[in-house]
Amino acid sequence: MAYCKQASLALDSDVAGRADALNLAELLLAAVGACILKNIERVAPILGFKLRAVHIEVHGERQDAPPKRQRISYHILVDTDEADHRLALLHRNVRQYGTVFDAVAGRTVLEGYLERHAPSSGPGWG
Repeated sequence: MAYCKQASLALDSDVAGRADALNLAELLLAAVGACILKNIERVAPILGFKLRAVHIEVHGERQDAPPKRQRISYHILVDTDEADHRLALLHRNVRQYGTVFDAVAGRTVLEGYLERHAPSSGPGWG
């Protein structure tokens, strides 16, 4: 278990695995996704960026021997009417100002893209 403030989180550090907890690699990917979301929530008001919804997918590739996270990729879908150059500005800010994002990017390939997407046009929303 991990504890911080009034929260607790079950961690899967068992070699056999646990279905009821995030393993350490999943926890890292969740932290990257949460960092991206927090950056969007922080910089959108500063940029005057209007959005209705955000969906983030994060995937990791692992090298087995020696164990190493080779690549983390992300896909950010934003429901917005903002112009394409404003989407690029938001993405630049997300990549530039994230504590977890920066820490991970310094040790592995971290790449992805941000694009416009309306919730009614497909899965991944809700």
